[in-house]
Amino acid sequence: MSAAAAVLGAAAGVAGRWASAAAARAPAARDLLRIPAPAVRDPVPAAADLGVADVEPWLTPADDFYRIDTALSVPRIDVDAWELRIHGMVERELTLRFDDLTARPLLERIVTLACVSNPVGGDLVGNAVWTGVPIRDLLAEAGPSAEADMVLSTSEDGFTASTPLEALADPGRDSLLAVTMNGEPLPFEHGYPVRMVVPGLYGYVSATKWVVDLEVTRFDRAEAYWTSRGWTARGPIKMSSRIEVPAEGGRTEAGPAVLAGTAWAQHTGITAVQVSVDEGPWQDAELGSVGTDDTWRQWVLRTDLPGGRHTARVRAVDRDGTVQIAEQAPPAPDGASGWHERTFTVA
Repeated sequence: MSAAAAVLGAAAGVAGRWASAAAARAPAARDLLRIPAPAVRDPVPAAADLGVADVEPWLTPADDFYRIDTALSVPRIDVDAWELRIHGMVERELTLRFDDLTARPLLERIVTLACVSNPVGGDLVGNAVWTGVPIRDLLAEAGPSAEADMVLSTSEDGFTASTPLEALADPGRDSLLAVTMNGEPLPFEHGYPVRMVVPGLYGYVSATKWVVDLEVTRFDRAEAYWTSRGWTARGPIKMSSRIEVPAEGGRTEAGPAVLAGTAWAQHTGITAVQVSVDEGPWQDAELGSVGTDDTWRQWVLRTDLPGGRHTARVRAVDRDGTVQIAEQAPPAPDGASGWHERTFTVA
């Protein structure tokens, strides 16, 4: 028994040193990584950013992009050691290395991601340029069973997410295994070397970082990290809008007041944003342009207001004509809802 323990201890020590060495190599490997240019690009609309001071930029820098991690430390994966296994209820199991993945035609897509725990008016949302391989192509090669309805993705750190199979296989929704963010290899904090990006679903069911395993299965057979803690299993993003200017409790100069912010209804699209001041009539805001329905839109309203204290609220309308609901709901279990309000003073 002592001899066996010594052997196991030595093996664990070797494995630990190997893992540490691989983690130490990862930053240098990332710096040297050259990823092929995408075969298809998403153009950035010229008027996407309305240029209003203190409004979140239309494209979110990686350093400012929100993060929700379950691990105590960020994984450092050696790109040469990374593998993705696709298995479960499939006709053919697949195993891909990083070079296998990037040898395929890459798509560039601009997609807004949002966290299910984002409160009304919160900042757990961001918009970035992602490049990767469509997940539907890989699933088609694996051949999912007709009975399957979910893909359980697993991260290097053990996190799991349950994504509806129909969303990943949807030809009108470019769900990606992403390898770049805003034109650079993924930052370690955002999933290097490979993560999932799925338009229209909250991150807890779709945006697995450091992804290493995709199991094709069923919702009634497998449960993911957050769904086992009471959050709903499918996670479609709710339409939302927020006021970013003026700041809560802020002051604005007399004359035309500027109210501005962002609105999103990923994979459906925003067609209108309306603002009401002091419970007055709804006024249509000017909208920034967008290339696809998978990104948020900036909005701005310039309106004359008398001096004093005012309260503004905002709501959005999507391409289906649905008006954002006023009913207030907390983030749990399926995302917050309600109109965002801000109170400010006109000097």
